[in-house]
Amino acid sequence: MSGQTNIALKTESTRKFKDKFAKYGVMTGGILVLCALLLIFFYLLYVVKPVFDSAHVDSREATSTLDKAYFATGIEEQTEISYAITPNATVDFFNAEDGMSGQQIASIATEVPGEITAYSQSAPHKGLFGFMNDDARLTIIKPFFKIDFKNNTRSLTPRVQLPFGEEPLPELFDEEGYTVEKFVFAEEEGVLGILYQLQNGAVRYARLEGEENMFTEEIEWIVEQSELDFVDGKVERLLISPDASRIFILTKNEIYVANSRVGSEVELLYTKNISRPNQQITTAKLLASANSLMLGYTDGKITQWFEVNGKSGRDFVQVRDFTMNVEGSDKAVAEIYPEFYRRTFIATTSSGEVNFFHTTSEADLWQGKLPTNNITDISFSPRSNAFVVLSANQLDVLNVENEHPEVTWSGLWQEVWYEGYAEPDYVWQSSSASDDFESKFSLVPISFGTLKAAMYAMLFAVPIGLAAAIYTAYFMAPSVRKIVKPTVEIMEALPTVILGFLAGLWLAPLIEEKLPGVILLILLLPVAIFLTAFAWHNIPQKIRNRMPVGWDSILLIPIVAFVGYFSFEMSPLVEEWLFDGNTRLYITNELGITFDQRNSLIVGIAMGFAVIPTIFSIAEDAVFSVPKTLSSGSLALGATQWQTLIKVVLLTASPGIFSAVMMGLGRAVGETMIVLMATGNTPIMDWSIFQGMRTLSANIAVEMPESEVGSSHYRILFLAAFVLFIFTFVFNTIAEFVRQRLREKYSSL
Repeated sequence: MSGQTNIALKTESTRKFKDKFAKYGVMTGGILVLCALLLIFFYLLYVVKPVFDSAHVDSREATSTLDKAYFATGIEEQTEISYAITPNATVDFFNAEDGMSGQQIASIATEVPGEITAYSQSAPHKGLFGFMNDDARLTIIKPFFKIDFKNNTRSLTPRVQLPFGEEPLPELFDEEGYTVEKFVFAEEEGVLGILYQLQNGAVRYARLEGEENMFTEEIEWIVEQSELDFVDGKVERLLISPDASRIFILTKNEIYVANSRVGSEVELLYTKNISRPNQQITTAKLLASANSLMLGYTDGKITQWFEVNGKSGRDFVQVRDFTMNVEGSDKAVAEIYPEFYRRTFIATTSSGEVNFFHTTSEADLWQGKLPTNNITDISFSPRSNAFVVLSANQLDVLNVENEHPEVTWSGLWQEVWYEGYAEPDYVWQSSSASDDFESKFSLVPISFGTLKAAMYAMLFAVPIGLAAAIYTAYFMAPSVRKIVKPTVEIMEALPTVILGFLAGLWLAPLIEEKLPGVILLILLLPVAIFLTAFAWHNIPQKIRNRMPVGWDSILLIPIVAFVGYFSFEMSPLVEEWLFDGNTRLYITNELGITFDQRNSLIVGIAMGFAVIPTIFSIAEDAVFSVPKTLSSGSLALGATQWQTLIKVVLLTASPGIFSAVMMGLGRAVGETMIVLMATGNTPIMDWSIFQGMRTLSANIAVEMPESEVGSSHYRILFLAAFVLFIFTFVFNTIAEFVRQRLREKYSSL
C-alpha cells in the first residue's frame, strides 16, 4: 500500500514539474518574442534617427592670415588643404587641417598676357577660374592636387592646371577701345559658353567649340557670337548654367532667360518681373543643378525660380521662398553660396550672419555667425562636410555635420514641388545617373501602393477564402473535408517567389491577351453556378439521393472548367465585337486608361492566391469549432440550416473569422516577392486596376542592395521598414481589439 502511495506521490510530483516547466517555458518564449519585436523596433529607430538630426557647424583651428587681396577660395576633397585665388591669377595654398596654424604651403602664379580686366569662376563642382585680358582673350585655370603614396604615406601636392592650354582662348571681338567689364563662363565636353558685358553696357554671348587638328594636333576654336539686344536696363548680374544651355541676365526689375545652345542664335525664352514692393535684389545664384535660380532681397527674403512644364507650355515661375533668420536689423541677403551637388545653400549678411537652407525640403537647417565680417567668398568641400570662408584679411575653415538635409517630415509625407514638375506632387525617385539629381523621397506613393496591393488581394481572397471555409466546415461531407482541408493548407507552403514568377511571366501575358475572356468569365461564372444549383435543386429526388450527402459540390468542378474554357475561347470574338479587335488600345485610346501588362489585377489574383490558404485555414477551424450542441439546438427549435448558419454558427465563430481576415491582410501588406515580380514596380498613386504600384516591402527589396550604407537613401529605406512595421502592428492591434469585443458579445451563445 505504501509503495502505491509513493508511486502516486512521485507521479504527482512529476506532473507538477512538467506543468511548471511548460508554464515557465511558454512564458519565457512569449517574453523572448516580445523582446525580439522591441529590439527590431528600437533598431529601426536607431538607424532612422540620424536623418532628422539638426545640422551643426564647428570652427577649426586653421585660420590663415592673409596679406593679399583674393576673390575666390576653395578646399580639396579631404579638407586638408584650402586655397585662395588673387585677381592676377595666383593661387595660394594653405594648410586646413584642424589644430594647424593655417600657414601657407605653396603659391603658384599663372602668366596671363596683357592686363586682366575681369575675372570669374565656374559652377562649384567644375572648379574652374577664368581671367579676361584687355584683348578679350580668356585664360582658364584649375587648382588640383596630386596624390602620392610614397613609403605607404599619403601626400598631397598642390598644382594648377591649364585645361585649355597655356595660350589664352581666341579673342571674343576686335573692337578697339572696348574691354570686358564682367563675364561668366561654363564648360561642358570641350564646349565653352561665355556671357559677357562690355564697358559700354552691351551684353554678348560667345560659344567656343574646340576641334583637334588631325595634322598638328592643336586645338582649333570655332567661335559663334550673338549680341543680346533684347536686354533693357542696367545689368546687375550675369549667370550661365554649367552645361552652357541657359543664360540668365538680371536687371533691376527683370530677368531674361535665354536658350544658348546655339551661339549664333540665342533665343529669348522668358522675361519675368522679379521686383518686390519697396525691396531691391541684392544677389542671384544658380543652385547645383542650375535648374533653380535663387534671388536674394534687402528684407532677407530668398525666392526660388525654375522652369516648369505646365498646361500652356514651359514657363519660368517662382516656386517657394525662404526668410533669413538672423539676429539684428541687418537682414539683407549679401550673397548665396550653393553646395557642389545638393540643393543646400548658405545665405549671408554683411555682418557675417548666415543661414543654411535646403530647397527641396524647405528646411532652415542652421543659423549662426561666421568668425569674420565682410565675406568675400565661401566654398564648400566636394563632400559638403566643410566649407572655407574668405574675407579681406583671413581664411577660415569650418566643419559641417549636415548629412541628410533633404529629409523632413513634410518632404516625406506632403506634396513637394520638384524642379521641372508642373506642380507639387508625391514622388519617389531615389537615384539617377546624374550628380545634380534632386532626390525624391516621398513615402506616400509606396505606402499607397502597399494598401492598394493589399486591397485588391483581399477583394479576391476574402470572398473565396471565407466562402470555402464556411462550406467546408459546415456543409461538406467529412470524407471530402479530409481531402480538401489539407490540400488547401498545403497551398500555403508554396514559395511566393514561384507564385510571383508564374504571375509575371505566364499569367500577366495570358490575361493581357485574353482580357475579354477574363471579363466574360467574371460575368458568366456566378450565373453558371447559380443555374447549376437551381437545376440540381429541381431534378427528381431519386436522382439527387444517388449523390452522397455533402458531395454535391463536386458537380461544380466540370461546370467551372467548362465556363473557363468557353470564356477564353470566346475572347477573340468578344474582343472583335466590343473592343474593335484590340482591347488594350480600346482601353488606352477610347477610355483614356493607362494599361500595364503587370497591373493590380495580376497582383490581386496572384497575392490573393497566396492569402486564401491563410484565411481559409483559420476561418474553417473557427467555424468547425463551434459546438455542435448550438447548431443542433437551433435545428431542433425549427430553424433551417441557413438560419442556423447565419444566426448561430457565424456569430459564434465571428472572432475567429475576423482574425482570419486580419491575418490575411497582414500577410498581404508584408508580401514582397509577388508584388516585386508581378507588377511594374512604378511608385504611382492611382486606384486603376490596370496599372501597377510599388509597395514598401518591394521597394526595400529592390533598392536596399544598391543603397550606400549610412546615406539618406539607406536610412529612408529603414524608415519604410519602420512604417511597414507600424502598419502590421496597427492592423494586428485593431484585429485583437475587435476579436475580443466579438468574443465578449457572442460568448454567451
